[in-house]
Amino acid sequence: MRRTGARLRLRTRAARASGSTERATEGRDVPDNDERGGRPHDVANAERSGTDGMFGPGGPEGVRARMRVLCVVLWAAAAALLARQLTAVLRLPPGDRLTDLETWVGPQGVLHVSGSLYDTGRFTGTPFGGLVLKPLREAAQDTLGVLWTVASLLLVVVLGLVVARAVPRPRSHSRLVPLLVAPVAICLFLVSLPVRNAFHTGQLSILPVLLVVLGCFAVRKDVPAGILIGLAAAFQPTMLLFAPLLWLTGRRRAGLSTLGTFLAGTALAWIAQPHDSWTYWVHHIAGAGLGSSDELANQSLHGALLRFGLHGPAELALYAVLALLVVYAGLRRAVRYAADGQPLLAVAITGCVAVAISPTSWQHQMLWVLLTVVGRVGTKAADRYVWPIAVVLALSLTPKVLLPNMASLDPITQNIILIAALAAACVVPFLSTSAPAYEHPVPTVHLPRRPARWSWVPLLPVWRWVARRPNLLLELLLIRVGYAAYSEVRKAARGGRATAEDHGDIVHSIEKFLHIDIEHWANHAVVKVSWLEDFFNFYYESFHFVVPLAVLAILFIRRPAEYRWARSALGFATLLALLGFWLFPLAPPRLMPTLGFIDTVHGVQDFSKPDYGSLTAVTNQYAAMPSLHFGWSLWCGLVIAILAPKWWMKALGLLHPLFTVSAIVATGNHWVLDAVGGATVVGLGFGITYALAGPRGRTRTVGMAAEPSGPGGPDAGAPPARPRSSVAGGTS
Repeated sequence: MRRTGARLRLRTRAARASGSTERATEGRDVPDNDERGGRPHDVANAERSGTDGMFGPGGPEGVRARMRVLCVVLWAAAAALLARQLTAVLRLPPGDRLTDLETWVGPQGVLHVSGSLYDTGRFTGTPFGGLVLKPLREAAQDTLGVLWTVASLLLVVVLGLVVARAVPRPRSHSRLVPLLVAPVAICLFLVSLPVRNAFHTGQLSILPVLLVVLGCFAVRKDVPAGILIGLAAAFQPTMLLFAPLLWLTGRRRAGLSTLGTFLAGTALAWIAQPHDSWTYWVHHIAGAGLGSSDELANQSLHGALLRFGLHGPAELALYAVLALLVVYAGLRRAVRYAADGQPLLAVAITGCVAVAISPTSWQHQMLWVLLTVVGRVGTKAADRYVWPIAVVLALSLTPKVLLPNMASLDPITQNIILIAALAAACVVPFLSTSAPAYEHPVPTVHLPRRPARWSWVPLLPVWRWVARRPNLLLELLLIRVGYAAYSEVRKAARGGRATAEDHGDIVHSIEKFLHIDIEHWANHAVVKVSWLEDFFNFYYESFHFVVPLAVLAILFIRRPAEYRWARSALGFATLLALLGFWLFPLAPPRLMPTLGFIDTVHGVQDFSKPDYGSLTAVTNQYAAMPSLHFGWSLWCGLVIAILAPKWWMKALGLLHPLFTVSAIVATGNHWVLDAVGGATVVGLGFGITYALAGPRGRTRTVGMAAEPSGPGGPDAGAPPARPRSSVAGGTS
């Protein structure tokens, strides 16, 4: 295990064979490497010894300079997040911060009340945890809060440093990897929901994770390592699963030490608090009945079954069966990956099993799932990002951001972290280190560069078009998160009613000067024709989201290269529109009280509290400039007009923006200049995409000469791509 930098000593035949093979072949030619499916030996040596392919030209000195700059930037970001977290906790009033800690050791806390720790239902930890916390009863609350927060931050930093040393690293730059990985790990921990929740509540959940990681990777001797892991199990009993992991991977003394420390700590708690120990271990069956186990915060199998409506002996029996299956599958995978030379992944999988089968696994205890990002999934270079991004999003954002707020999705939304833990423990096919794709995934195939149409337009080679369609899961996640961010920014861009109405007067005056103030005439003319009013109302409410999503779906399936081009242009246009919402809040015509407009969609308005139907609570009605109703419809029309093979398809596509601009003006929801603004941001979106990536890629050129992009560039010995248009992968 020395090549991974970890100290989890695994005495298995497979590990010894792997190490001996490496030592025997290091520095020698391996003539049959190509026949075994690996990279050519000269290329592999170049990738291990050279740096130009990874960091660009400049030689070793240039590489070291870049690495130093990157290291400084990453550590500065980590320091900024640490300072932000400290400030976010300490600026809260005493009653709103460290709420669980206050419940335990405060003046009216559980530890001050005579009787059992579990009488009030506010304490769900082990008796050993209560015994450890009791000395804190006499501490001054303000001082304790500051010290507790600072100590928790230090635990996060130490955890990041230990994890960075355990991360598998390439032979080149092996000394630099921990310096770069440590700040990244600290940043990911600090933005994750488990750590943020632990800081808010004052929970101990970071400590068991750190104790286990220290025991597996930082302590050399088996007995002290087992003591650390046993202490973690005394706080969180399911951490005992690390004892069989240690036993099965050859560290039997560490496994026995873990079990002995856990039993000693539990026995000490029995002696000091016999009634509480009986209540926890016997009456509540290892804490299974403590707290509100069916709450959404309990991301365990037991909590999920309770939320599904199961109760009583049937639920407990099913829970026991499922827990045994998860333990069998998860531990088996953990042992296999440990023997394969991936000890950190093995520890992370075991942690996921532990929190999944625990009777209660609160949000602040789910940090193990985040550690599974060290596993490599997918044989293609582009697919390597899918699992880490999915895990980071699931552990950093609320479920309402990741998934639509639909009742049919509640089983997924309510258990999303549990699903991630179970997937990591039992399902996700992490690659073995012996797989050729582990070190050298199939490179991303880029389309050949096309010359610029206009020589006077400067092109910035920021990215290159990719022939294959992107990963569907990653696209759906990014689209959903992007839309959630768009909604939040749009809601936050509020300048107040007075400012929005003043801007409305300005826009109206400009239109009068330009003789394009047709909104009032169109609005009242449509009201006189009932069928036309109904048509425009229906069109305005029905097609704003449906048509763009349909266009994206068709392009994703039929024209993947063009999908990337169209998606990028739409994304840039939406970002520019958000800037307009923020800088220029604008009241639409229907919310201008003195101009006499009729709201055909929502009826007569109370201008102090305008109504927008079901979207009233989730949208900003003063975000009218630019009009994305028209902007998105124009994007749809242009994409269809450019890519559709038939003239009638092009004409039909262009009808959509025509009907949309008519609807937004006739219903009083936008000014004419709003539509001009929407057209402007769409044009800029296409222009920015062109400037950053050049002329759009074309799907029909996939079978032509394409350039694989790997660690060594186009000529790094990567196999040519097969001429298929349905293979996922690539970056935009």
